[in-house]
Amino acid sequence: MPKDLTVAIVSYNCREVLLGCLDSLERSVQDVSYEVHLVDNASTDSTVEAVRARHPLVRLTASPENLGFSKANNLALREADTPFVLLLNPDTVVGDHCFDHSIGFLNAHPRAGMVSCRLVTGDGSLDLACRRSFPSAWDGFCRASGLSRWFPKSPLLARYNLTYLDEGHPARVDAVNGAYMMVTRKALDRVGLLDEDYFMYMEDMDWCWRFARAGFEVHYNPGCTVVHLKGQSSRAQSTRMIHAFYDSMELFCVKNTHPEHGLARTLTLAGIRAWKWLTLVRNALRANKRVRP
Repeated sequence: MPKDLTVAIVSYNCREVLLGCLDSLERSVQDVSYEVHLVDNASTDSTVEAVRARHPLVRLTASPENLGFSKANNLALREADTPFVLLLNPDTVVGDHCFDHSIGFLNAHPRAGMVSCRLVTGDGSLDLACRRSFPSAWDGFCRASGLSRWFPKSPLLARYNLTYLDEGHPARVDAVNGAYMMVTRKALDRVGLLDEDYFMYMEDMDWCWRFARAGFEVHYNPGCTVVHLKGQSSRAQSTRMIHAFYDSMELFCVKNTHPEHGLARTLTLAGIRAWKWLTLVRNALRANKRVRP
């Protein structure tokens, strides 16, 4: 029987949280029918063997190399033939009727091409990345300087994470988080796959940008809640990961917000690089503090 939804999950050396995610799917009650396509990025922690043993119904593609987030997800997206597709992080816990709520929302909003849910971290607080605005130099300054944290209810200073919005109310937003992104087949066919120029980070933002440019709305819908054990799939914030994040932010800037050479692009890129080096210094200081006797 044809399925309603394909759930695409990409894993990399996160066996235990991935198994927890798959367990939550198996336990959850959903009225819609769905299939799970897992793409493993050459994990070395026996992820493939564990999934095959514990969740034999999961469709599993074991890549011989780490393809990154975009390329690995695209393997699943290319083979999906269902009316809806969900990108789901392996470090999530899904509850009852999450898929039903998301599909129902998309069916009720024909201009919507993508919807996310209310993502919360392990302590129950809102994962701020689950609803965002497209980044600007001003937003970067507000985040780097702490203004967005000091004035979370200000539409001017806290625009990037939209903390001035009520997390209990649905909202049309610029972007949502790749931990839970459900899209319609109609939108996917028109917008296309994830941009494989991004190895990790910002590919979800880029996809949302392209959805908007194609005329599809992106929505945050708190009708269902998913726990996002944030960072478990990438572990500690390493220097390499910091570079990857800000390099991807630069790529997003060049591709989308400032595609033309000029003063705006130069200033924005300079701000991103300054923000990166500030983050690297802070990370190094925290690491030194941890190892100090």
